[in-house]
Amino acid sequence: MKRVLVLCDDLWHPAEVIEKGFARMEGETYHFDFIMAVKDILTPELLDQYPVVINCKSNNVIAANTEPWFEEGVTEVCPQQFRDYVEQGGGFISIHSGNAFSEQFCRTEEKFQRPCREYIDFIGNRFTGHPPRCPVSVHVTNPEHPVMKGVNDFTERDEHYQVEVFAEGAETLFETTSETGGVQTGGYVKEAGRGRLCVLMPGHTMAVWENDNFRQMVLNAIAWCKKDR
Repeated sequence: MKRVLVLCDDLWHPAEVIEKGFARMEGETYHFDFIMAVKDILTPELLDQYPVVINCKSNNVIAANTEPWFEEGVTEVCPQQFRDYVEQGGGFISIHSGNAFSEQFCRTEEKFQRPCREYIDFIGNRFTGHPPRCPVSVHVTNPEHPVMKGVNDFTERDEHYQVEVFAEGAETLFETTSETGGVQTGGYVKEAGRGRLCVLMPGHTMAVWENDNFRQMVLNAIAWCKKDR
């Protein structure tokens, strides 16, 4: 059984949804460990114990503490450590609020701004917002990619994330559409050094995490990022 590290819990995305979602994927293949107070718990040494790290957390310490997660000189694992981890062979998956980073949500002080910008550069997208929660349709555009194996189009009520994707070498997996949000990039993958990065935009509501196609997508992403596929 492979251990996978999940980072979660911020103001608008409580850990309970993420924990319940991954509980439905727990089994003989993967065991999921959760860290919420990442700023005070995660170290480079702990990070290296996991073949894949999944970030479901935006720029808050925890839901009850909305101070920025990344603080230069305080937070031991900042975006540069994540980048090093992936380039040295680790797998990193950014789901939903893990992509809710933009300069406007960073503190004005440079010690908070710079790490936030570095995280945006690391995952390769800039969050621009989302319309009110609505039915969001996932349309698979790259069915041959291993992350999309066994995944069919589906629609669930969710937050329809809008992001500017600028990751060099990114390969789009699927698009998301809604009446109010138009057509958006829903997911992509890229190679980085010896490691791999996968970005998935859906995942705010429990309904999405309970969808068989979304769960299959996440499990495929874990396997691809750890180079099982």
